[in-house]
Amino acid sequence: MGLVSGVLLLPLAPVRATLWVADHLLQEAERQAHDPRAVQARLAALNRDLDEGVIDEATFEQEEERLLELLEHPVRYVGCPPPTMTSSFGRHA
Repeated sequence: MGLVSGVLLLPLAPVRATLWVADHLLQEAERQAHDPRAVQARLAALNRDLDEGVIDEATFEQEEERLLELLEHPVRYVGCPPPTMTSSFGRHA
């Protein structure tokens, strides 16, 4: 990157950094939400709610189907690949 373009793009560095952090937070949240242990814990809580009468059978079956689908076919992050730190800030390592 040239000196002139580096100086002109400098005001965008905070925005790029914020987008990079937000993207990584989103990826981590999705990874944790689709973790098999977390899904199994949600299934157990769902069963308890049904046993205690908190939810009805139709709600249980709908949510159980969704959770079992997550276990069988985990969702992968499908967005654009996040920018690297070097490309976000215009520096080379």
